[in-house]
Amino acid sequence: MRVLSGIQPSGSFHLGNYFAMMRKMIEYQEQQELFAFIANLHAMTSLPQGAHLAANTREAVVGFLALGLDPERSVFWVQSDLPEVTELTWVLSNLTGMGLLERCHSYKDKVARGIQANHGLFSYPILMAADILLFQSDRVPVGQDQKQHLEVARDLAVKFNLAFGQTFVVPEAEIDEEVAVIPGIDGQKMSKSYGNTIEIFCDRGTLRKQVMSIVTDASSVEAPKDPERCNLFSISSLFLSREEKDSLASQYRAGGLKYSSVKKDLVERIWKYFAPYRERREELLRDPEGLRRTMALGADKARAVALRTIQDVRLKTGTQYGAGF
Repeated sequence: MRVLSGIQPSGSFHLGNYFAMMRKMIEYQEQQELFAFIANLHAMTSLPQGAHLAANTREAVVGFLALGLDPERSVFWVQSDLPEVTELTWVLSNLTGMGLLERCHSYKDKVARGIQANHGLFSYPILMAADILLFQSDRVPVGQDQKQHLEVARDLAVKFNLAFGQTFVVPEAEIDEEVAVIPGIDGQKMSKSYGNTIEIFCDRGTLRKQVMSIVTDASSVEAPKDPERCNLFSISSLFLSREEKDSLASQYRAGGLKYSSVKKDLVERIWKYFAPYRERREELLRDPEGLRRTMALGADKARAVALRTIQDVRLKTGTQYGAGF
């Protein structure tokens, strides 16, 4: 089974990136055929500055490798290294009704939050569909907020197959309900665009500042507290065993718990958990030539698959018309 997912290089990796997507992707190396990419074309909707996007793309590559992605056991590349994805995006655009895109809630939500509306933001689901279909992906781990976009990819695969003959695998979404949405320090979904993240590779002082900023209610120390409605408890649970989680929940309900104590413990747990990954990241940064070789080889592996698909698409749509024309 082929599993595919990508992540945008829109800033420093945070707990939401890791627990909602990256950790599961890395685990797939052991049991499935893993395709993972840095979605830098998608990031252009929020990062129009070239130098900024290039730096973030490099940071994302290094971060993913540091966290355990093995380019020997997976296919790992940067999205823009394969022009075939933009070609397929155009083909799929000609099968996509305006109403389908107008119903996508992610676009409406981002515009409502003040992000300038443009065609790239509006047609984002088509590029995502091209990413998925180009590599004949069987399963796509996505967060709850991306489920609708996966449905768009499925719709376009079925529509193309009916119009031109069997071409694309119709992908299935995979959503881990327990970690589908990781809360940020303000209780919303953790997201760089919301400015509510807890970073993985920041220094200890920054980490402490972010964790201590987690919003909690105004109940007194003595008052019983509801762990199920507490943002701090949800984030802490990511680093707790079942027994530790149950124990902390009991302390919440019994009263006498200081949120500041939970936060200080969380700082230590996060710092210790990611310590080996910070060391690995520093090693990678000291070998830029090795990074370039790794990503060039990854792009070659990805292109071998992409070319088979796009050549089939060209023949069926008539854009590759043959030597006898």
